[in-house]
Amino acid sequence: MKVMHFVTGGFSGGATQVAISLVKASRQQTDIESILVLRRKSHMPKNRVEQLKQEGLEIETVNSWTHITTIFALVRLCRKHKPDIFVAHGFSEHLWGRIAAVLARVPRIVHVEHNTRERYNRFRLALSSFLNRYTDAIVGCSEGVKEVLLGRGYLPHKCYAISNGIQLAPFEKMPAEWKARKRQIVMVSRIAKQKDHATLIRAMSKLKERGIEVPLKIIGKGKNKNLLPLKRLVTQYGLSDNIEFMGYRSDIPDLLMQSQVFVQCTHYEGMPLTLIEAMAAGCAVIGSEVPGVKEVIKHEHNGLLHTHENEEELANAIERILSESELAKGMSANARHVAFEKFSTEVMHDNYHQLFRDLSHNEV
Repeated sequence: MKVMHFVTGGFSGGATQVAISLVKASRQQTDIESILVLRRKSHMPKNRVEQLKQEGLEIETVNSWTHITTIFALVRLCRKHKPDIFVAHGFSEHLWGRIAAVLARVPRIVHVEHNTRERYNRFRLALSSFLNRYTDAIVGCSEGVKEVLLGRGYLPHKCYAISNGIQLAPFEKMPAEWKARKRQIVMVSRIAKQKDHATLIRAMSKLKERGIEVPLKIIGKGKNKNLLPLKRLVTQYGLSDNIEFMGYRSDIPDLLMQSQVFVQCTHYEGMPLTLIEAMAAGCAVIGSEVPGVKEVIKHEHNGLLHTHENEEELANAIERILSESELAKGMSANARHVAFEKFSTEVMHDNYHQLFRDLSHNEV
C-alpha cells in the first residue's frame, strides 16, 4: 500500500518528527511505501529536507500561500502518487490535508491530533467535525488527546490512541548511580506560552526561602516576547545565580543522564517526548497534573505530579526528591522501565503500521 503523510515543514514540532519517523520506518516494511509531503514554511530548513532526500526518503513540498492554494497543490500530488491512505498530521494541516484527500478521492483518510489544546475557532471545529464523515481513523498521540477527541463528540469507533515514541538508542547505556548524578534540575522545552516556566521559577524562589539552593538548567529556544519576561522574573526573585537559560543543546541525552531531577512544568501537552527522554535517562521526574502528562506519570510510582500552576506543590515535590533519595531512586528506575517498555519509536511504528494494514483490509 502507498501511504502519504502530510505535515508542516516547520520541523520544530513533534508532528513533523513523528511523520518523518514513520516514513523512515516504512522502508523496513515489505508491504508499505511512504511519501512525505511538507507544507513549506519561510523558516523551513532546506538543508534538512535535502538531507532526508539523501537518506532515501521520497519528499514533496506544497506552498503555504493560502489554504486554497495548499489544498489544490495537495490534490495534484494525490492524483500524481495515488496513495491508498492519506495521513494528515497536526493543526491546521489536518484540515487542509483532509479536504484535499476528499477532493482527490483517496480511499482511506487518517487524522492525527498531536495536542490536547489547539487554536480552534468555531469554523475550524465545525469543519473538522464535517471532515470526520470522510475520515476513517482519528488518532490522538496519547490517551489524554484521545479523551479530548471523544469530548468533542467524535465517534468512539473512529478514535484511537497511539502514543508518540522516542529513539531509545541514546539512553541504552546504564545511567549513573543516583549519588553520582549532579544535584540539579533540568527542564527541556520550547520557550512558549504552552509551557509554564514561570511556575517553576516561582517554585525555585520558594525553595530558596527554605534554604534550598539547587541549579536549574532551562534548555530550549523561544521568541524574545516569551523569553524576556522569564528572565525578568528570575532577576526579580534574585535567582540569577541559580537559574541558567542554556538555549539549544545537542547533548540533551548526556545532560539528562547526568542530572537527578527533570521537571515538565506545562499548561497542556499532547505527548511530552522530553519527559519520556528524561524517564529513559533515569531522572526523577516531576510534571504538572494536566492531560498528556498525567497519563505518563503515575504519582509516587514513576514520578511526582503537582497541581497545575501551583508553585508551592512543585517546590514540595522538588524538595521531596532531593531529600528522599530512596524514593527518588525507586521512581527513576520505574520511570526508565516504563519509557523502554511503552514509549519507543518501535512500538509507535508497529501501532501505526497495524492501523494502516487494518484500514487497507477494511477491518476498521
